Amino acid sequence: MAKHNPMHTLIDLTQNQANEAARQLQNLNASRDDAQAQLSTLYVYRQDYVERLEKATASGISAANYHNFRQFIATLDEAISQQNKIVAQLDQKLEQGKQRWFDHKRQLTSYETLLSRQEQERIQRDNRKEQIMTDELSSNQFRRHHNTH
Repeated sequence: MAKHNPMHTLIDLTQNQANEAARQLQNLNASRDDAQAQLSTLYVYRQDYVERLEKATASGISAANYHNFRQFIATLDEAISQQNKIVAQLDQKLEQGKQRWFDHKRQLTSYETLLSRQEQERIQRDNRKEQIMTDELSSNQFRRHHNTH
């Protein structure tokens, strides 16, 4: 039975961490897309109200209604500002998530490379041992054959 190499445990753990980082990255990306969609909706909504205000102003509007329109547009501007901050925060988290995923993948590659090197070294050691045993066997057979003659 082959001995368990601790590198396999490290590789498994790191692979799990990379998978989890990828899932988190996917969730962050979806959240960022949703936030961007909400921001776009707010921009469209604001543009619609600006156009309504322009039409109402052209056809005549009371001061109170004009004030209400302006107040509502200001509220939309504030919502847009807040949504821009949310998108920026999600962009930052997304970059951090990408870096975390990349770090785990790089670590995983390092462990796999190290395991591969260990395996190559083990094969070389086994081949050398086998060669030594074969050489000894041949030498012993040669001596026996020459000693009997």
